[in-house]
Amino acid sequence: MTEPIWISEQSVVEMMALPEAITVLERSLKQEAQGNAENMVKTHVAWGGNNLHAIGAAYPGEGVVGTKTWAHTSGGTCPLLILFSSETGQLVAIIEAFALGQMRTGGISGVATKWLASESADVLALIGTGKQALAQLAAVHAVRPIKQVRIFSPRAESRQAFIDKAAKQFDVELVNAGSVREAVRGASIVTTVTRSTDAFLQSSDLDAGVHVNAIGAITSERAELAQDVFVRCSRVVVDDLSSAKKLSSEFIKAFDVSDGWSKVRTLSSVIADRSGRTPSDDITIFKAMGMGISDLALGIELYRHALERGVGRKLPQPERSTPRLVSERK
Repeated sequence: MTEPIWISEQSVVEMMALPEAITVLERSLKQEAQGNAENMVKTHVAWGGNNLHAIGAAYPGEGVVGTKTWAHTSGGTCPLLILFSSETGQLVAIIEAFALGQMRTGGISGVATKWLASESADVLALIGTGKQALAQLAAVHAVRPIKQVRIFSPRAESRQAFIDKAAKQFDVELVNAGSVREAVRGASIVTTVTRSTDAFLQSSDLDAGVHVNAIGAITSERAELAQDVFVRCSRVVVDDLSSAKKLSSEFIKAFDVSDGWSKVRTLSSVIADRSGRTPSDDITIFKAMGMGISDLALGIELYRHALERGVGRKLPQPERSTPRLVSERK
């Protein structure tokens, strides 16, 4: 039996870059559509503005199942992806998942943008400058000929700090926008990646034919999209429909009536049907809730790379011990 390994954050970064992650994620969505990957419904518990999350998936054809869990707190977080054998249940690997999570979140937006944005889209409006924002810019830049990026977040110093960081990696025009409206007017792609609890993206600010990646509002107390945006949508796509039905207050308000959810498609079905953007489409929306299939796909690929390169710290396979069922008598 192969010994389990611990794959560090540094090793993850050395073994995989975002463009490869986009390719792996698109392939995993095809596997989902073919019934070769099964998603575990995302679950979470909240306390005092903090959240504990758990997602997972099964790839029986790959011989692997797994789960990623993390506590998002005001004091920080420590995400871990744990892989098990689907045949024996034994531990396969534990992967530190900070960079993996950023590549998954950015990469899935890259896949969605590839299928749903105009092929000539060259202006990105990026709302939010937090830890996920740079990967979002990179993912869109990887699949579309982006020439200009307009950045908005409430604090001017955060916008400028982000621009300074992005300028070192991307040869595009970076614009410091003074408002959401200033950022999104005339943009062909809009990505929202915030922790906002109030909807801020209005239909009246969006040009015809724009594609929106809505990334930030993944728990019920958050919101980014105003309800009038959904009225104009030609196409609404999510990574995981079950999670959207359970946790997205924006989508629940818009679609939890009559047969409203029938208007919402999964990204895997779009790829399977090859039903990308058409010339007549107005607004298209991709809502990323985060799903285990995506994290596990990257984890499996990283595990393969680790074995090929001899990377990873070996761990002892956990062994059973008989529990003590009664206290020792004195």
